[in-house]
Amino acid sequence: MAINKQEHAQWSSSFGFVLAAVGSAVGLGNIWKFPYMVGESGGSAFVIAYLFCLALIGFPILVAEWLIGRRGQKNPINTFSDVAASEGKSRSWGIVGATGILGGFLILSFYSVIGGWALNYITKVGSGSFAGQDSDSVAATFDAMLASAGTLTIWHTVFMAITALIVGVGVTKGIENTAKVLMPLLGVILFVIVGYNVMNGGFGQAVNYLFAPDLSKLNGDVMLAALGHAFFTLSIGMGIMVAYGSYLGREVNLLSTARTVVILDTVIALAAGLAIFPIIFNNGLDPASGPGLIFVSLPIAFGSMGA
Repeated sequence: MAINKQEHAQWSSSFGFVLAAVGSAVGLGNIWKFPYMVGESGGSAFVIAYLFCLALIGFPILVAEWLIGRRGQKNPINTFSDVAASEGKSRSWGIVGATGILGGFLILSFYSVIGGWALNYITKVGSGSFAGQDSDSVAATFDAMLASAGTLTIWHTVFMAITALIVGVGVTKGIENTAKVLMPLLGVILFVIVGYNVMNGGFGQAVNYLFAPDLSKLNGDVMLAALGHAFFTLSIGMGIMVAYGSYLGREVNLLSTARTVVILDTVIALAAGLAIFPIIFNNGLDPASGPGLIFVSLPIAFGSMGA
């Protein structure tokens, strides 16, 4: 039984798709969540478990989701339903797509809050608010932001409006074109900060914290946290990559593309660690201080940089 297909948009190029997929995989999970999870879950022990889960679990699931999406050519609910029906199975498989969409909605409900924090901080950095500040004064700025319901509401609304605008423009003109600009820019910013850290101390301690193997810290909780983060950072298990796959042409090699996405995702996550942990160690901050970690560490670096 052939699957009925409707006219569907396509990514304009494999390169554009890779950047869009990396843009979904690389984001707050790498820049915001990865560093504080490393701090809370045993440092290098978590990194080892995370890389293991990415390679053996995340990679094949990413390929599978793209494959299902490309075959169905529809939204996740209809894709799962139609693909199942084409194989003589129950259309109730559409429930899997529905749970994925629900998961994406729930993630957006708190991602958008953190995104609002980030937009607020762009204005603070741009106005020089962090120039010459130490860790205590930066932490006080962060606490003041969290205490202001009006500030949080305004910036959350701005973030959601920007998101809606990009998605509303469409796959190629919105998501793909935005990723082509923002993803390279993110890479440049990260590696500039890493270079800054090499020159300003704490880098060796950060490398040791991230990469020196300490297998004694590996336990069930660390493995579970690493597995969850592998799903989270690759945007798998929530319908996103099924939807992305629905815009893929048959000429795209899913295995090599997934390999590129996983490698770039990993490189940027580790670069985020090398961008953040030297600042943490150099300023006596606690690496296990939780979700507010980068909003205290990075402004210290930005405040001491020119331009």
